[in-house]
Amino acid sequence: MNQQVYQRARLSRDRRFDGRFFVAVKTTGIFCRPICPAVAPKEENVEYYPMAELAMQAGYRPCLRCRPDSSPQSWAWKGVETSVERALKLLAQYPELSLADIADKLGVTDRYLRKLFQQRLGIAPKRYQLFRQLLQAKQLLHQTNLNVEQVALACGFQSSRRLQDNFRQYLQLSPGQIRSNATGQQSMQIQLNFRPPYNWPMLRDFLALRAVPGTEWVTENSYARLFRLASCSGYFCAEYQPQQHGFNVRLDLDDMSQLTTVLGQIRRVLDLDADSQVISERMLSAGIQPDHLVEGLRLPGVWCAFEAGCRAILGQQVSVKAAIGQVTLLVETLGDSTERGRWFPTPEVVAEADLSFLRMPASRRDTLQRFAHYWATIGEPLDADELLHLKGIGPWTVNYMKLRGYSQPDIWLDTDLVIKKQLLQQAVDDSLVAPWRSYLTFQLWSQA
Repeated sequence: MNQQVYQRARLSRDRRFDGRFFVAVKTTGIFCRPICPAVAPKEENVEYYPMAELAMQAGYRPCLRCRPDSSPQSWAWKGVETSVERALKLLAQYPELSLADIADKLGVTDRYLRKLFQQRLGIAPKRYQLFRQLLQAKQLLHQTNLNVEQVALACGFQSSRRLQDNFRQYLQLSPGQIRSNATGQQSMQIQLNFRPPYNWPMLRDFLALRAVPGTEWVTENSYARLFRLASCSGYFCAEYQPQQHGFNVRLDLDDMSQLTTVLGQIRRVLDLDADSQVISERMLSAGIQPDHLVEGLRLPGVWCAFEAGCRAILGQQVSVKAAIGQVTLLVETLGDSTERGRWFPTPEVVAEADLSFLRMPASRRDTLQRFAHYWATIGEPLDADELLHLKGIGPWTVNYMKLRGYSQPDIWLDTDLVIKKQLLQQAVDDSLVAPWRSYLTFQLWSQA
C-alpha cells in the first residue's frame, strides 16, 4: 500500500485493515492499530509500519488504548523468501530456541539468516523475537491474572527481572503499570482477534461434523478440545464474539513455558490471521461466481499434524461419517483418559498397539501403523512429502495433512472427487488464486 492508501485506511478505521499495518505518531512516540478510537493525528505527524515489531525498532511504544499486541498478525511478510517466512514462525512460536537452532532447522547459517532479515525486514532476528515476546507479555498482563514471574516464563524470558528490564527499556513502562489496568479475571482468558469477515457458521459446522466425542466439543458459539503439545497438555474453549471481532479463549495449561506455542496453535486451528478480503478477490478473479462466493472463508485446522495424518489415513476411500467413526474408535480405545475426556493417542501408543479393533481393510490398518511408527521413531518430518515413501500413503493423504495439520494456505486438492466434479461444472483457473488455493479447495467443497 502507498501513503495515500495507508491514510485512507487509517481514517476509515476499517477493521479489515487491523493488523495489516500500524500507525506511529511522531509527536507522542506511540504507535497504534488503524482502528484506534483516539483522535486521528495529522498526516504530517504519522509514519506507517507493516509490522508492530518494526515500529518498536524505530523507537515507538505501543498504545495502551488500542493495544497493538491484540491485533491479528500481519501478512506483511508474505511473498518474501521461504526461509524468512519459516524463520518468523519459528521465532514467534518457540522463544526458547536460539538463532543457531532456528538456522539449523532452516538448513542455513545464522549469519545468512541475519542477512536475510536485514535485507527483507530491516530488523535483526533476535530483536524481532524480543519485541514479539514483549508484545505477548503485555497481552498476558492485560488479560490474565498470571503473576509477573509466570508471564516471564510463558513468554520465554529467563526471569521476571529480565522481563521488567526490557519493559522499561523498550516500552517505557513497568509490568506493574500495565497490571493496574488488567481486568482482574480469576481464570486465564485471552482475547484473540481476527480481521472480518469471519464465516464462523461454516467453520463451526465443518468442525462439528468431524469432532471426536470426549476430545472436542462444538456448540453454537464455541469450539473446545483437549490437547497435547510436546511436554505439556491442556484444554481450551474458544467462544466466538462477533461484536469484538475475535474469540474469548479460556485456557488450562500445565506448563506455562509453552503458552506462546499453544496460543499460536489455537490461532492456526481457527485460522485467525487470514486476510479474507484479499482471498475473496483472488477467487472472483479465478472464475468463482459472485453469488457462489463464500465470504469470510477460513481453514478449519486439526490440532497437530500427526492427528491430521491419522484422520487422513482413516478417511481414505470412505465417507466423512465412516471416517469419524474410525477416529472416534481409535481415541476411545487408545487415548489416555482425564476428568474432562480423552486425549488423542500418541504416535508411540498407536505404533505399538494391536489395531485389529478398527473396522477397515488390513492394508489400511498397516498403513496407519507404519505412519505412527515413523513418527515415533524418526519424529515429525521436516517436509511432509517425506511420508510419500511409506506404503499406503499417497499425495492426497499428505496434502490433506498439510491442509489441516499445518494449515498451509496453498494446497490444491484437484485430485479430490468432489473438487473434480465441481471443476466440470464451472471454469476456474486455480493458478490465479495462488498462494491461497487451500481456500479455493474449501470454497469448492462448500458448493458440493
